[in-house]
Amino acid sequence: MALETAAGGLAFLVGRLVFGILLGFMGLSHFTGLDGMSGYADAKGVPAPRLAVIVSGLMLIVGGLAIALGVYPLLGAAAIALFFLVVTPVMHDFWTVDDPEQRQSEMTDFLKNATLFGAALVVAALSGTAWPYALNIGL
Repeated sequence: MALETAAGGLAFLVGRLVFGILLGFMGLSHFTGLDGMSGYADAKGVPAPRLAVIVSGLMLIVGGLAIALGVYPLLGAAAIALFFLVVTPVMHDFWTVDDPEQRQSEMTDFLKNATLFGAALVVAALSGTAWPYALNIGL
């Protein structure tokens, strides 16, 4: 398996650090921009928008750190995948937007989130093997 080579292990380390840390950073933005994100969620009809933003921020932070560190990576990847599965069609429903610029923006965000959803599934698929340069807790 490619993870067993030095180059493969290093590439996987860098990839999961970038993926996990950036997801965590995205989660932190839920707290630094809580009022704005809550208002946007409310405008999209999300029930309990402030709580939803807080919970989703925690999912991104905890899931991202789990992936980056290799600590219960299946649970971390599942949290990330669930986040994107639920949030993407609700918050970025480009097909309902009339303004062409706004539709394009929402479609770009939808596609970005769909890509991150796919990446989380890949991480979940790899969570049953030992990860090089990881804490390997909960594998």
